[in-house]
Amino acid sequence: MVLLDGKKTALDLREQLKLKVSGRQAGMPSPKLAAILVGNNGASETYVESKEKACLEAGIRSELIRFPESCTEQELLGKIEELNRNEDIDGILVQLPLPAQMDEQKITRAVAPEKDVDGFHPENIGKLTLGMETYVPATPLGIMQLLEAYKINTSGMHTLVIGRSAIVGTPISILLSRNTNPGNCTVTLAHSKTKNLTELSHQADIIIAALGKPEFLKANMVKEGAVVIDVGITRIESKDLPKGYRIAGDVDFENVAPKCSFITPVPGGVGAMTIAALLMNTVKAWQKRRF
Repeated sequence: MVLLDGKKTALDLREQLKLKVSGRQAGMPSPKLAAILVGNNGASETYVESKEKACLEAGIRSELIRFPESCTEQELLGKIEELNRNEDIDGILVQLPLPAQMDEQKITRAVAPEKDVDGFHPENIGKLTLGMETYVPATPLGIMQLLEAYKINTSGMHTLVIGRSAIVGTPISILLSRNTNPGNCTVTLAHSKTKNLTELSHQADIIIAALGKPEFLKANMVKEGAVVIDVGITRIESKDLPKGYRIAGDVDFENVAPKCSFITPVPGGVGAMTIAALLMNTVKAWQKRRF
């Protein structure tokens, strides 16, 4: 069993990005990413903090714009429009989830497609579906980069994606079905209404668990030699631990890992790659706008 080390792979990607940025022409500004954070969600705070640190390591400028939980949708839309017009900003990230009073789709559509480094805008999702050049959502892009880094053979393999979100499940199913490397998979996209899920998962060569249910994927659902990618990350309360919680993925790692050829840990797997992919998209946006 080989651990797919997202931390190390992400570090390698950041070093590559740093070289691209440092090689820019004299007088050209480095890439700049603006992140908007509404409220004080603990998981979002952690992600944004990690993103800022990664930006610094890759030579990318970052700006964090905070709004209180009580801010209005119009206030947020006004700031997004301001960032859209700001020529110094190359990429815009609106951290999800947003407060209940806001329409996430409306906010997502407000970000200019050319600055949508999250890859959530309908225009970019449409281009992804059509196989056109676009910004791929960060988590699916990070998974593809991880598979490529470890030279995992995906061609002709049966891949089961558990979870059909527009952010992870649906786009990764599209990417892995393409005539690319990684890719050329036969993909099954499973969800809460799927029957005989255990039967399907036991047939799969590659399983991507992205449903947000801690330790959902059990050992009896995985065949020997499978590749397992765990996208989930959930805080589970535990009074016995110093922080008062532990981090769990969607995979019962302790029991599943011995059966796998490759598996991602949580933390240290897909999460680190998501941030690296976000920076890749930011540098890509910068190159499109500046070169």
